[in-house]
Amino acid sequence: MLASCLTQRSSGLLIPVRALPGPRLQGDFDSARRVIDLLLEAGVRVWQVLPLGPAHPDNSPYLSLSAHAGNTDLIGLEQLRVSMDWPELREADQGDEAILRQSCLQRAWQEFRDNADHPWQDDYRRFLLTHSGWLEDFALFMAIRESQARAPWLQWPPLLRDRDPAALARACCDLAGDMELIGFAQFVFFQQWSSIRAYAGRQGVRIFGDMPFFVALDSAEVWAHRENFLLDEQGVAEYVAGVPPDYFSPTGQRWGNPLYDWERHAESGFQWWIDRVRTQRVLYDLIRIDHFRALCACWHIPAESDTAESGSWQPAPGEALLSALNEHFTKPCLVAEDLGIITEDVVLLRERFHIPGMRVLQFAFDGSRDNPNLPENIGEDCVVYTGTHDNDTSLAWYETRHGEERQRIDAGLAGFQGTMPWPIIECALASRASLAVLPVQDLLGLGAGHRYNTPGTTQGNWRWRFRWEDVTAARLQQLRDLNQQFDRI
Repeated sequence: MLASCLTQRSSGLLIPVRALPGPRLQGDFDSARRVIDLLLEAGVRVWQVLPLGPAHPDNSPYLSLSAHAGNTDLIGLEQLRVSMDWPELREADQGDEAILRQSCLQRAWQEFRDNADHPWQDDYRRFLLTHSGWLEDFALFMAIRESQARAPWLQWPPLLRDRDPAALARACCDLAGDMELIGFAQFVFFQQWSSIRAYAGRQGVRIFGDMPFFVALDSAEVWAHRENFLLDEQGVAEYVAGVPPDYFSPTGQRWGNPLYDWERHAESGFQWWIDRVRTQRVLYDLIRIDHFRALCACWHIPAESDTAESGSWQPAPGEALLSALNEHFTKPCLVAEDLGIITEDVVLLRERFHIPGMRVLQFAFDGSRDNPNLPENIGEDCVVYTGTHDNDTSLAWYETRHGEERQRIDAGLAGFQGTMPWPIIECALASRASLAVLPVQDLLGLGAGHRYNTPGTTQGNWRWRFRWEDVTAARLQQLRDLNQQFDRI
């Protein structure tokens, strides 16, 4: 069996890397060690991050250009400067951060390539060997995509779109330099994140990552392995992924991801999934499977539909897939995102493989006594949240509750101290759940205007960042006191 990874009581903070403060246009790895130090001050032992893959222009971490690669926009330029022993960054192109980042990586690659004694040389060779299964396809995909003005692969010339061997050979020759730089940038990403994860481990902090269930249509994996997805010979889908109407959207969510050809995956012994989880294990100590319920059934939406309302549930081989993972990994440390419409088969699958689920306190107070999110119904083998990256902040949520719902919330949190959001924070920490996770916005007491993502929308998401000055010593001490009180240190 896959053993539960929640072996002792602890707490975590959900802090996307892109939300970290810093001098750049988005957060990056340069601030990561400071975050880990702050966690320690607060008695927090888990740092949860969102997916770290390369994003499309909308910046959604759940719609990545690769199921394996890292987002090189997160590379810390100051860390790169130190690694390359540069006295200072060349800031000539600082007006365009993308140009600055690219020029720094180009310079680093040239100096590394010309220095056979650079201390990274052995690590680089090991990286190329370890990640050879996906890296060449990804480098070629990104190099061609750049040469095609970043057009989706479905819009490429047919020979490249359909991976004609002669056309790919020519592309590899013509774009060899670009591919080398792309591969080196991936090495830098993994090298920096590995160092951050090692630093966290030395401090007793575990990294909790997130693996999207589906992959983007415009991604290296779909282009390189179209046979693993329900697509026609031109790469067009008859059905796409999403979820039916729910708490977040009355018309459901039409994600548009291609659906898996489960027969093909089963024939291969789920090797594609095994390889994918292997990469996630390089990045994280704990892995949350986003949209876990799709292991039992996926919501198939007709591709021509503008909303998710007209979809239907189609079965998926979750038991066989998890059994295959069980055979290959002794301790994959999985957590199930089992929110939304959850049927009994999803619960039984999760329990059979001893995979902890999720509970969200913002969903608890609908008046139903058998609501699994109610504090009194929360068991040990789960992760409890005040809210997730898809929820509004707990303060903003509370301020928009009215009438009977507001009364139920006040009654349910009556035994906890302080003004919102501290009562719901204390409730999460006091619960029986082995792991309690707080979005950083709740620790900072932030209200309206600080939401990270609104499901079903495409504008204004994934941009929010916090400020170091908002992380006061008093807030950290208050959280530490609660962690101590509820035996989470």
